[in-house]
Amino acid sequence: MAMPVICGGKVWPGPAASFLAMWTVMMVPMMLPSLAPALWRYRQTLALDGAAKWVGPVATTAAGYFFVWALLGLAVHPLGVLFFAKATRAAVAIAVIAAGLVQFSAWKSRRLACCRDVADGNAPWLQGMHLGVRCALSCGNLMAIVVVAGVMDLATMAVVAAAITLERVAPAHVRAARGIGVVVVAAGFLLLARS
Repeated sequence: MAMPVICGGKVWPGPAASFLAMWTVMMVPMMLPSLAPALWRYRQTLALDGAAKWVGPVATTAAGYFFVWALLGLAVHPLGVLFFAKATRAAVAIAVIAAGLVQFSAWKSRRLACCRDVADGNAPWLQGMHLGVRCALSCGNLMAIVVVAGVMDLATMAVVAAAITLERVAPAHVRAARGIGVVVVAAGFLLLARS
């Protein structure tokens, strides 16, 4: 889906609101597979018996997590508008290569390790927001691919969602991230050659 245009130096509120709604709805199926293990670990820290006692805190944690992603959508929209206003195929390819190179960094390895940490069972909303921030920092480079490829490109969304989930749940998460990096960099160079 092409980003809405800037008219008179301003982003129209209607397209921005539509983008935000679409972005937020898109995040749920895209990020839920990678969030589910963290929610399960969080549920275990609650040490509460019976679904009636733990469903509420876990659902609140998930809502806090997706609230962070909705807020990120507010930042992504204007950046996406600016990118699409000036983007060339070569620029998209370079952005994909850069996203792939981040996969090899020590910073990425540290962020992935943080995604496996679970805090105590207090303050579910804050716990969810904390998970959301850690996840966004960890997979921001891969989400950038979704933004530069076009937010509604379902194939790109599915591949990126699978990559994010794999690097979260794989026992050797650093190795998985680097393997994903190889594939992403190769895809970026392929796109560059085609441009």
